[in-house]
Amino acid sequence: MATACPPLSLPSTSLLRGRAGPRRRQLSAVRCSAVGEAVAEEASVGTAVEPLLVSAIRGKKVERPPVWLMRQAGSETGLEFVGLLLEVTIEGFRQCLVSYQLLCERYPKFRERSENVDLVVEISLQPWKVFKPDGVILFSDILTPLPGMNIPFDIVKGKGPVIYDPLRTAAAVNEVREFVPEEWVPYVGQALNLLRQEVKNEAAVLGFVGAPFTLASYCVEGGSSKNFTMIKKMAFSEPTILHNLLQKFTTSMANYIRYQADNGAQAVQIFDSWATELSPADFEEFSLPYLKQIVDSVRETHPSLPLILYASGSGGLLERLPLTGVDVVSLDWTVDMAEGRKRLGSNVAVQGNVDPGVLFGSKEFISKRIYDTVQKAGNVGHVLNLGHGIKVGTPEENVAHFFEVAKGIRY
Repeated sequence: MATACPPLSLPSTSLLRGRAGPRRRQLSAVRCSAVGEAVAEEASVGTAVEPLLVSAIRGKKVERPPVWLMRQAGSETGLEFVGLLLEVTIEGFRQCLVSYQLLCERYPKFRERSENVDLVVEISLQPWKVFKPDGVILFSDILTPLPGMNIPFDIVKGKGPVIYDPLRTAAAVNEVREFVPEEWVPYVGQALNLLRQEVKNEAAVLGFVGAPFTLASYCVEGGSSKNFTMIKKMAFSEPTILHNLLQKFTTSMANYIRYQADNGAQAVQIFDSWATELSPADFEEFSLPYLKQIVDSVRETHPSLPLILYASGSGGLLERLPLTGVDVVSLDWTVDMAEGRKRLGSNVAVQGNVDPGVLFGSKEFISKRIYDTVQKAGNVGHVLNLGHGIKVGTPEENVAHFFEVAKGIRY
């Protein structure tokens, strides 16, 4: 198991400046030894045969935990775009945000940015060009497939997703079509291919999809919800209609995962953000079987593709999540990492789970929480992350510190 290192043993970040602009100097890494002392060691360089993230998920021996941050869904700040594995410097982070904010001014609608192959690639690669990260995640949204399923929607600034005609009757659900990615989102496949060509073997390219119950919740509620009244009304009074809708999303998302993998995604995360609004019994009826069906279907054609499941607030459902068959379960901060590991069992990797609010604390506090998380997770099958998306207003220097500390850890 990894051992926590003392915060004061961290090397400091420095930049060498030249005519070509800022570049990162080779830094000594901090090794967490078996007895907890810090030992200086040169950070490894070069191109890996397999990205660090993928190796860690497969349970292979890695030098440190891979690290990435999820964006805050629906955010219209520059932070919506920090959904990638970064090695961050403060001024590089600022440069990245400014570049993205300029694009937002030129293309104010989220869908303008997320459904244009050139913009998707440009936005996805902005951090890569500045920081040379460990991985690059596709710039997109879980609702992107909806138009291809005959479900019109938009993402409105200040309001979030809006489903123009909520699906609340059997007739409306019958009009939902199976999603064919090649026909409706060719820009996604093109963008993933271009990202793989650009980063080659130096980083992992990540894709993602929405889970059936979460997608159904948006479509039945008409957008985001606090009480989930409409989806639960359908579940408990007209379950046949909901099951019909969930099956359509299941088939379509399995198609979408395969499509992303075929075009370059090296791992895919499934977001089931709203499944934790269900009781354990209702989760077993309206979410679990459909997640398992997606995983089983993808395994038939892509048996080695790593699949990650993220469901915020999943503490009450934790033992049920590995039953989906995914490779990684992402924990939020309300679950102690050591307890989460024990409850999940040894056959699944884990992701997380630093509280996003920690990034508002001091650098020493941030370091302590990172080391505590890594120590409790152990040195096999752990992807370091926050327990949720990064929060609007997070001090950029603390985001930089988060990645600097994470990148300096050695098992």
